[in-house]
Amino acid sequence: MYVSHLSLLDFRSYESADVELEPGVNAFVGRNGRGKTNLVEAIGYVATLGSHRVATDAPLIRAGADRAIVRTRVVRGDRASTVELEITQGKANRARINRGQAVRARDVLGLLRTVLFAPEDLALVKGEPDGRRRFMDQLLVLMMPRVSAVLSDYERVLRQRSALLKSARASRRASGSARAESAAAAELATLDVWDARLAELGAEILSLRVQLVNALRPAVAAAYEQVSDADAHAEITYRSSLTALPTGHPPELSTGSGDNFADVGHLRDLLSEALVTARPQELERGVSLVGPHRDDLVLTLGGLPAKGYASHGESWSFALALRLASFRLLGGDPQNSADSPAFWDPELGTDADPVLILDDVFAELDVRRRQRLADLVLPARQVLVTAAVPEDIPTTLDGVRFHVEPGTVTRD
Repeated sequence: MYVSHLSLLDFRSYESADVELEPGVNAFVGRNGRGKTNLVEAIGYVATLGSHRVATDAPLIRAGADRAIVRTRVVRGDRASTVELEITQGKANRARINRGQAVRARDVLGLLRTVLFAPEDLALVKGEPDGRRRFMDQLLVLMMPRVSAVLSDYERVLRQRSALLKSARASRRASGSARAESAAAAELATLDVWDARLAELGAEILSLRVQLVNALRPAVAAAYEQVSDADAHAEITYRSSLTALPTGHPPELSTGSGDNFADVGHLRDLLSEALVTARPQELERGVSLVGPHRDDLVLTLGGLPAKGYASHGESWSFALALRLASFRLLGGDPQNSADSPAFWDPELGTDADPVLILDDVFAELDVRRRQRLADLVLPARQVLVTAAVPEDIPTTLDGVRFHVEPGTVTRD
């Protein structure tokens, strides 16, 4: 899989841009602030419907415009598909495939897959759990696009349930009148309905995440060993909020926890029980305390938490290992790999190696890590690199070079 053409209209700093890309290495070189990252951000957006730089779509639209359009031609095997996304202020985004009728944006998921390395990846190790949850969920969507709908449904249920908890808390504090008591009883009955739905969706997400972590674990350990000289062993485990209430410690779910932690029915029962246990605290605090939205991907190095104990270099190596492991998992053959998760979509297993994007990563690494990373990514079908100066790019990553100036991209 590779991107052969990128076209932008009113995206970020570009009024318009058309770039012909090649398989292999494509490097965008230019001083900071010239628009290099905007190009690879657009390609990553087509793959994930999200930016690695901002949480909302509004900054992606050029100042003064009311919409942005990103169009890519994606080649897979001997077939080429045109994928177009229209990003509109205050409206739902629309998509077109091969210039057909408009479809939902999420209908394009799976047509292009990318693995993106960026300076922001350091937050996977040093940052808060929400970034690591997003890492797992985006990878799941790349492997199985239908998961996007499950995650959206869960977020909707979570919002509704959280609003109801706040309302129930207010009603309980205002209790004393028959009217207040009646309102509180009605809210609790409605809460039961939302609990059942949250347990159902949450169990599916939790099962998929645990399977994903189990599949990633050996690849992360191997990749860390390749990019780092350290003797410490890199390990990932999944920490669940299931038994964190009222005073217990959250379990770390991994291969050693047994197959039950991948069984959706078993997890649904556990979530339902945990919601019952947590309800008094949730009503007191007005927030949802149990579910995948409270979980974490735990990173340890030599048996110690990477966050807080790992050095800057070790943290970078761990972040790189997470992305390299993702690439290997996405590029694996589900028919022939014992490590591939059972939920892998077999439609994605042929000519579907992801496009690798290295956004200003080499400037953050020492010479040794630069070369090791270059050697590891070189076999990819397509690698997109951004750099402020040509010298930052290892000589082994020889390929097509583009010079980037504000609003223009020219091939050297």
